[in-house]
Parts: sequence; structure tokens; C-alpha cells
Amino acid sequence: MQRLYDFIRRHPTGVDIFWAVVLLGLSGLSVVADPSRGSERLPAVPVIMGLCLVVALRRRAPEKMLLLAVAMGVAQLAFGVRPNVANFAMLVIIFTVATVGERWASRLALVCSLCAAGVSQLRWPNEMRGGWAQEVFVAVVMTVPFVLAWVLGDSMRTRRAYFDQLEERAARLEREREAQSKVAVAAERARIARELHDVVAHNVSVMVVQADGAAYVMDAAPDQARQALETISSTGRQALAEMRRLLGVLRTGDARESGEYVPQPDVEQIEELIEQVRQTGLAVDFKIEGTPRPLPSGVELTAYRIVQEALTNTRKHGGPDAGASVRLVYFDDGLGLLVEDDGRGAAHELYEDGGADGAGHGMIGMRERVGMVGGTLDAGPRPGGGFRISALLPLKPAH
Repeated sequence: MQRLYDFIRRHPTGVDIFWAVVLLGLSGLSVVADPSRGSERLPAVPVIMGLCLVVALRRRAPEKMLLLAVAMGVAQLAFGVRPNVANFAMLVIIFTVATVGERWASRLALVCSLCAAGVSQLRWPNEMRGGWAQEVFVAVVMTVPFVLAWVLGDSMRTRRAYFDQLEERAARLEREREAQSKVAVAAERARIARELHDVVAHNVSVMVVQADGAAYVMDAAPDQARQALETISSTGRQALAEMRRLLGVLRTGDARESGEYVPQPDVEQIEELIEQVRQTGLAVDFKIEGTPRPLPSGVELTAYRIVQEALTNTRKHGGPDAGASVRLVYFDDGLGLLVEDDGRGAAHELYEDGGADGAGHGMIGMRERVGMVGGTLDAGPRPGGGFRISALLPLKPAH
């Protein structure tokens, strides 16, 4: 049964031709078998042939077949060919045009539906003498099938248009979903790039400073050299753990399954970060003002990374005798960060928006992080020498 249905759907014109042949046979038999149609048989032949052609080609040219059906109806009126089985083609073409035809053809089909039965009743009055009321009743009853055919076809047109709209909407939503996925992937890649930059830049700079110090005091102070090497080892392990955490985002489950999942840094770990920086020989003054309280995870990570990047830049560009200070201020509606140093300071191109020749990625990352949490960042030379980074990260009011 399914194969038959699929065949019918694949060959609609063939199916229409089959039914046209059936209609031709039935119409011919009805005309030949009716002795009262003796004078109509000759003009009935082209009318029947035309109406059967309407059924055969109704889907390929619905508007033209409607005009042909109208012409055959006029010929019937002109030559006195009374309605017969072939007139069923008019119901079929009205339904077809109302479903898939142009709007003007659909309106024409509706007009013909309303007029066909009445005109036929006037041309061939009912032989039963029941008065004008009976004539009107018969005309109305004969009009109903034509109107129902048009209404059913128009309903199917509306339904198809609705389904087409749903399909178009689904396709549009799918395209939007793909675009959003691409944007999300790009944002995630940018986030991972920022995280990797912060991790690598900070920890590698610590390792380089410690390695230089160990090489310098290797012979004169073996204990200090050993301590520096231990610091390099622990810093390297910390960097590897954080990199595994970041790369685990790209390989689902690897970081957790390996048992080396590390939480994102938060404000409480800033003191550990500063202690680590102090071990490299950079003097850092750290103070907290206000009442510490729980912060959103995004704000905590942003604050940690800003301090980390600022101190890394101090080690890179501040010079050998530079010192730094870090202030963490809890306001009612925000968290303030102030990181200053008294070193040489970075070149102007490094803290401009966008950097120069690929430089300044750390500053770009800081601005992006602060922007994501709705905060503000100010970075530049400090009056009297050195460099200053000031950030304000908004918080919900304290309860």
C-alpha cells in the first residue's frame, strides 16, 4: 500500500490521465445509453473530450484548464448539451484552482461555482412543475457541491501556506542557531586564549626570574638556589594544572577524569599570588579596604587576572628595582582594584587599545574581561613615574 501511495505521489499527472480516461468512458456510456440525448450526441463529443482534458492537465496548467472548463460550459449552453458525468471535471478544476492556482483564477472559480447551477437551471428548467420555489431550491442544492469544492481547496491553500511558513521559520531559526553557535565558539576561543595568556605569561615569567636567580647564586648560596628551583617546580606544576583545566574545555571530561581539575582563581587567592611574586624579588604591598564578601565568580576571576597581569607587566617592564602596590577596595556597589608600580613603565604602545604589532595582548585581555562584567578600566603612566592600572567592577548592593 505504501508503494502504491509513493508511486501516486511521484506521478501525479499520470494519475490524472488515468482518471480522465475513466471519466471519458463513463461519460461516453452515459450519453450513448440515454435515448433522450440523440440530438446531443454529436456536439457532446468535443465537450466531453474538453472536460476530460481538463482533468488530465489540471495540475500542470490549472489556470488554462479553468478557462477551458468555462469554455466547455458555455458550449454546453450554446449547443444544448445537458449536464452529464463529464461535468464532474468542473468540480475537480474548481478545487484544484482554489488550492494551487493564481488568485485571479481562484476568484473566477468561486464566481463560476456560485453561478453554474443557477445558469444551468435557467437553461434546462426542471420538468417537475413545482413552481419557482422548487427551481430556486434545486439551484441552491446544486450550488452547494461547487462551493464546498472551492472552500475545501482554499482551506488546503491556507494550510499549505501555513506549513511553508513554519518550514521557512524553522530554516531561519536553524540558520540563526548556527550563527549563534559560531559566535559562542569564537567567544569561547577568545576566553581560552585570554586564560592561556594570563597563565603562561605570569607563571613563565616567574620561572624565568627564579631560574636567573638560581643560576646567579648557584655557587655562592646553594640553599637559595635550591629554594628557587623548588619555586620553579611548583610554579610549573601550577601552570600545567591550569592549562589542563583550560584545555579540558575542548576535550570534554579529560580534566575531571584525570583527577587534576583545578577551580578558577578567585579573590582569596590574590594574596597567594602576591606571595609568589614576592618570592621572585619584587616587593609588593597588599591592602584590603572595606568588608570582604562573596562575589560573583566572573568578578572574582576578572579581579584575579587583572592583578596577575599587572604584576607580570611590572616584572617585565618595571626594571630591577621596581616595587608595586595592590589595593582591593569593597564598595557598596562595586569592587575597586588599584595596582601601581614605581618602575620605568611600559611603552605607550603596549597599553593603547589594540596594541602595536601584536603587542599589548595582556592589556587587551584585561579590557575584554572588565567589559564582560560591565566594569571600567583605566591604564597608563603614573604621575612621577611608574605605571598604574585602575579598575571598577560592579557588584550587587550588599544586603
